[in-house]
Amino acid sequence: MPNRLAHETSPYLLQHQGNPVDWYPWGPEALERAKREDKPIFLSIGYSACHWCHVMEHESFENAAIAEKLNTSFVSIKVDREERPDLDQLYMNAVQMLTGRGGWPMSVFLTPKLKPFYGGTYWPPHAKHGMPGFDQILDAVSAAWTNNRVAADEAAENLTEELVKSVQQPNTTGEPEANLIQSAILQLARSYDRMYGGFGGAPKFPAPMSLRLLLRHGIRAHDASAVDMVRGTLDHMAAGGIYDHLGGGFARYSVDARWLVPHFEKMLYDNSQLAVAYLEAFQVTGKEQYSQTVRETLDYVLRDMTDPVGGFYSTEDADSEGIEGKFYTWKKSEIIDVLGVEAGETFALVYDASEEGNFEHANILNLPKTFEQQAALLGRPPAELGQELAASRAKLFEVRRGRIHPHKDDKVLVAWNGLMIEALALAGGALTEPRYLDAARKAAGFLSTDLRQSDGRLFHTWRKGKAKVDGYLDDYAYLACGLIALYEATFDARYLDQAIQLVDTVLERFGDSKAGGFFYTADDQETLLVRIKEFADNAVPNANAMATMALLKLGKLTGRERYVEAATKTLEASVPLIERYPSACGQMLLALDFWLGPSYEIVLAGDLAQPEVQQVRNDISRRFFPSKVLAYASDNPSPWLEALIVGKSPLGDAPTLYVCEGFTCQAPARGQEEIAHALDNLLPQGEFQGEN
Repeated sequence: MPNRLAHETSPYLLQHQGNPVDWYPWGPEALERAKREDKPIFLSIGYSACHWCHVMEHESFENAAIAEKLNTSFVSIKVDREERPDLDQLYMNAVQMLTGRGGWPMSVFLTPKLKPFYGGTYWPPHAKHGMPGFDQILDAVSAAWTNNRVAADEAAENLTEELVKSVQQPNTTGEPEANLIQSAILQLARSYDRMYGGFGGAPKFPAPMSLRLLLRHGIRAHDASAVDMVRGTLDHMAAGGIYDHLGGGFARYSVDARWLVPHFEKMLYDNSQLAVAYLEAFQVTGKEQYSQTVRETLDYVLRDMTDPVGGFYSTEDADSEGIEGKFYTWKKSEIIDVLGVEAGETFALVYDASEEGNFEHANILNLPKTFEQQAALLGRPPAELGQELAASRAKLFEVRRGRIHPHKDDKVLVAWNGLMIEALALAGGALTEPRYLDAARKAAGFLSTDLRQSDGRLFHTWRKGKAKVDGYLDDYAYLACGLIALYEATFDARYLDQAIQLVDTVLERFGDSKAGGFFYTADDQETLLVRIKEFADNAVPNANAMATMALLKLGKLTGRERYVEAATKTLEASVPLIERYPSACGQMLLALDFWLGPSYEIVLAGDLAQPEVQQVRNDISRRFFPSKVLAYASDNPSPWLEALIVGKSPLGDAPTLYVCEGFTCQAPARGQEEIAHALDNLLPQGEFQGEN
């Protein structure tokens, strides 16, 4: 018989609906039962693409004897960390304090008052390899709760006290200064892997926020070494097994230092952020390989991760048929069967496929050498080899489509969708690709209708027609940034209006008026042990930093000083953490770079129906110019833009550009040639163009 999780929408919870465990979703029914029966809560948090979550489910939660222990002595609650990131943040901090490490599945025991007193991550069902068994853990916790309750309650009180202290930011501030960025650059340089790119050793994560910070520093300071770190990392990732050479898109991380063996799950947030990092590298260097990676990554999302209504799905699993990576790996014999001997041998040579394999007797496709190097070794023209390999990839991709696909978590999360809207808007403009803009518009329209509550507030998650859970800070902040980028790419003022509504809600409901910055939950959301306010990045950008960026950009577009003041207070509140861990605060440093400036308000005037005006807009989008906002002086502007665009009209029939800083404007530039010259003077970057 299915348990209570059968009524949920989360794919992760639905994966557990057939367990013999008497699971509850997080909610009043479970919490009230724990209080009524005075039982401890076993809280299990994971997500649908989590490999070890699958392992623990199969080993323990499908085990009748273990289920009986849970059902007899505990109230068991299963939570999807992507649906309830507030719970995940809070109790992951507790597990890290208890064990010195974290991860998923997260397993934590709570009192009926929701105070943690014991926890960990994955446990095998029975003791092995020096690890205690989950059955032993359950017996010990149950015995402690029954026979030594005073000690259990004392442990819960002490841990909760330490937990509250650890997540509450001290009411200290600092001065946002350029040396904070310099400290982060130096720290990144020290940890940079000069052989394979990236930072640190195995496992190795892409770190798109750090890469984007290095690009900004490299351009402003004419620092070729900073740009080289970006290029080295992006080149090795795109050549490695972390990249899907047949279908596009990146896996979560590499388990080795050289990007060969990925953890095969694909996350929407990784691919949106990496698309922007590669796009910016293309803008800086002009290297077409980077734009191709952007296209292949976004095309993967549009093909495989987009709901018909327009929203973007969350994740694809690492496993298929119960084996990690099986969908993506190839035997050399399979390649030969599909391509024939001659083309198959060439493909196998280029993509590192051998009889013995490079991963568990199979092959992860990767490029140990560039196409140009391989063409030289084979004595073939690069263009000819490139055409053959493209045809071979297409054939293998079609065969792969017939395999059993990894599980897809098809819930739509507002925050992650905001990241993808921003990536599509930026790429649509920079690459002059209308279908990316169309996809961004469709997603934005879907979110504005299906994930808006009656009072204008956001829901957090949607699946199969049902939206639920009140929005968190990252939902508002990420979506606001996406909508601002979409306004700048389309000049459709409704996106600007929607972004302003979102940041106004952030200021009203999430703000910390005393210490600056924003809490992760709104002031009227479910009350947990403590309201968390964080300034460091995780796999996704820090929500405070994204809110800061949205406020800064909207302040420049609208002239609303209160937006800039709120952003400044948030930057000041983040300084103590940045000083201690600069490379962990990449997104806030991106906001600081914008705040420090010089950053500009740019207004384009002219008839968008004229090709010359469109060409100017395309030229602006193609440039690496992160330190600006862009507005269009239309005949019927948004009232929010009146202060910026008043008096700015085209000079004659030619496109006209107004470049302003703090609403003080230079003489207008008229015509394409003058405009290009004016833009060249603002942020010169030609020194990196054309490098290979």
